[in-house]
Amino acid sequence: METPPETDSSLTDATKRVVWRVMTIFHNRCELLLVEIQEERERARVMISLAVAAAVFGLLGAMCLSALIVLAAGKYYLIALVILTICYVGGALILFRMVSKLGQEWEPLPGTREQLTKDRECLEKQLF
Repeated sequence: METPPETDSSLTDATKRVVWRVMTIFHNRCELLLVEIQEERERARVMISLAVAAAVFGLLGAMCLSALIVLAAGKYYLIALVILTICYVGGALILFRMVSKLGQEWEPLPGTREQLTKDRECLEKQLF
C-alpha cells in the first residue's frame, strides 16, 4: 500500500522544516553558550586578579600595622600579638563566609539555561 505522492511530499517537507528549525535553534543556542562562556571566563579572570591584588595590599598593610602596634605596645607586645591574631582570624572567617555565600548564589550561564527552557516549552507546544 503506497501513500499518495502529495501526502508523502507534504510529510517530507514538514519533516524538513521541523529538522531545519531544530538545527537553527541548536545553532543559535550554541552561539549563545559560547558567548556566555567567554563572558564568564573574563569575569572570573578579572575577579581573581582583583582578589589577588587586594590580598597582597591587605597583607602588606596588615604587616605594617602589626609591626606598628607591637612596637607601640612596649612590654605588652605578646598580648598585642595575641589580640592581632584573633582579629585577623576573625576577619578571615568573615571573608570565608562571604565567599561561600557568593559561591552558593552563583548561577552559571543563566541566559543559556533560560533560552533552552523556552525552546523546550515552545517545542512541546508545537509537537503536542
